Amino acid sequence: KFEDGLMFGDYRLPTEAEFEYACRAGTTTRFSFGNDTDYTQLGDYAWYQDNSANTTHPVGQKKPNPFGLYDIHGNVWEWCRDWYQDPYSGGSVANPVGPPVGVSRVFRGGGADYIPAYCRSAFRNNVSPTRRDEFIGFRVILSPIQP
Repeated sequence: KFEDGLMFGDYRLPTEAEFEYACRAGTTTRFSFGNDTDYTQLGDYAWYQDNSANTTHPVGQKKPNPFGLYDIHGNVWEWCRDWYQDPYSGGSVANPVGPPVGVSRVFRGGGADYIPAYCRSAFRNNVSPTRRDEFIGFRVILSPIQP
């Protein structure tokens, strides 16, 4: 498929860096909508332990981030393509590259079953990719093919 001179390839999970970029939506704050250190605005954007009744909700009931993405903070944790390593591998925090193999994969975004601090743009966690859980989901991206 071609769009604006780019050819697009496969749908895939985002890397950890791609997820954080999409979550931050051009900001450098704790959340895409600001620092919100006392979590008074978080409920406008996310489902989390304090407002979810410990269940997930249909997408789009909260406000989107500045990129127009809904539920990027909270609701379900989102799988990333990267294998987990702590600290980040590759020596870069701007665009870390995960190890080529591993035991657990990164998931991001916070979930309806956890505390507000876990919905932060930078929060990361990991679990075995064989884990099934009602609070873990995914969002796919369409990757461009480099000419």
